Amino acid sequence: MRRLVSISGKVRIGYNGKAYKSSGNFLKASPGAVRQTRILLSMVELVDMWKEFKAFAMKGNVMDLAIGVIIGGAFGKIVTSLVNDLLMPIFGILTGGRDFSALVYKVGDAEIKYGAFVQSVVDFLIIAVSIFLFIKFLGKFKRKQKDADKPAAPPEPSAEVKLLTEIRDLLNEQKQR
Repeated sequence: MRRLVSISGKVRIGYNGKAYKSSGNFLKASPGAVRQTRILLSMVELVDMWKEFKAFAMKGNVMDLAIGVIIGGAFGKIVTSLVNDLLMPIFGILTGGRDFSALVYKVGDAEIKYGAFVQSVVDFLIIAVSIFLFIKFLGKFKRKQKDADKPAAPPEPSAEVKLLTEIRDLLNEQKQR
């Protein structure tokens, strides 16, 4: 009869009524019992790691990040299409009918496609400006929201309330003397 008992983090294996305590990095038991214990400990660690991952993945920030990555990928495709299909052809017409994607510099058998690089740089600049404007808009929106959340300053007390406050303070001073 074999059984596995966990006592305050230490693993003990009972085999025919005998208990073997873990000492150091190995268990003093039969090789089969040690192998079973290692498998069981690996499974326990795997379950614990899964629980930690689930808790991490369900946090709001991780879900927001995943949504942002998906939207960013779609936005990147839109900007790439804008650059390749609209801007670069117009830029090519302005520069004498050149197709920038076909611009290459040959060195022996190697081709340096600097036209594709120029398109990628324009692509990057459009994405960078778009993100900058979006973050600026988001910051402005948050500032407006913060200002709206601040409670309004209490109204200035009337002349009567000020006079009564002065009278109260004078009476308190007379009592203390």
